[in-house]
Amino acid sequence: MMSSQVAPASQTSNNSRSSSSSPNRNFEFISRPQFKQQTFDEIYGVPENFLEIEVRNPETHVGYGRGMYTDYEIVCRTNIPAFKLKYSVVRRRYSDFEYFRDILERESSRVTIPPLPGKVFTNRFSDEVIEHRREGLERFLQIVAGHPLLQTGSKVLCGFIQDPQWDRNQWL
Repeated sequence: MMSSQVAPASQTSNNSRSSSSSPNRNFEFISRPQFKQQTFDEIYGVPENFLEIEVRNPETHVGYGRGMYTDYEIVCRTNIPAFKLKYSVVRRRYSDFEYFRDILERESSRVTIPPLPGKVFTNRFSDEVIEHRREGLERFLQIVAGHPLLQTGSKVLCGFIQDPQWDRNQWL
């Protein structure tokens, strides 16, 4: 531990006083905190808890009439114990996100669930609209999945993010 010595006040103040008028003081020590040098692993290693959620790779599926829809790939990387898998990839469509949000609101009254990006009624399959929606869905999932009360208290969170067989009807 490093420390530095500080001279008593009688030696640092005006020396015109006689040394006999000042009480004899011992040197005081002021300690400064020591900072441990971080190792390479501590700086660049895997953090204690991490959660990465990415919404990517939108795909538009063509059907008949109003059967067209776009779904999104959800990639989750984590070491948080509440999640069953360290790495997962699933696909969800916007209507799945709507059901998921409704279920979250019903099961967790103590947490304010953020809104989804708004519904789009014109040009909903244009690249700009799909990208804007993807960004909004990713932001939504990052907020929801990162919330500690939802990580430990939600029955639907992990399934929606990680289970490829997730069925919204099981939660109705």
